Amino acid sequence: MESLIKTLPAILSAAGPSAEVAEAACFAAWKHAVGDSLSIHAVPVKLESQTLTVAVADNIWQRQLEQMRPQLLFRLNTVLGHSLVKLIELRIDPNALPKTRRAQGTPGQHSDSAIPFELRAAASEIQDADLRRAFLGAATSCIRRLENSEI
Repeated sequence: MESLIKTLPAILSAAGPSAEVAEAACFAAWKHAVGDSLSIHAVPVKLESQTLTVAVADNIWQRQLEQMRPQLLFRLNTVLGHSLVKLIELRIDPNALPKTRRAQGTPGQHSDSAIPFELRAAASEIQDADLRRAFLGAATSCIRRLENSEI
């Protein structure tokens, strides 16, 4: 996948003004630019007039990504090698997210609704999936213990 990402600038240059190629390149670059952990919560759905529409699950993710919008725009255009995207529009559309994201958590995983926003945001910065999972597990266990001790 890394070698494909590196070819995106050349593909875009060779394709010229093709909107379909630009959109496909943008979608491919998105996951690389934002990382695996964030790309399951924010999915590109359309590129039109240099505006990338990205679907998010809820207003919490929308607010978080609004704060990161300039950084995401810079990362995306850097991967593309062109200033292809001028604006990222964030829309709440949980149905556009991957089915694995919408499904209930499997054993050993933590439901996003049970994890406070601050912890999800902090965990999204951890690149290593095992370390991220361990962090979320420890943090949610600690929160449960604190909640139970207050009762």
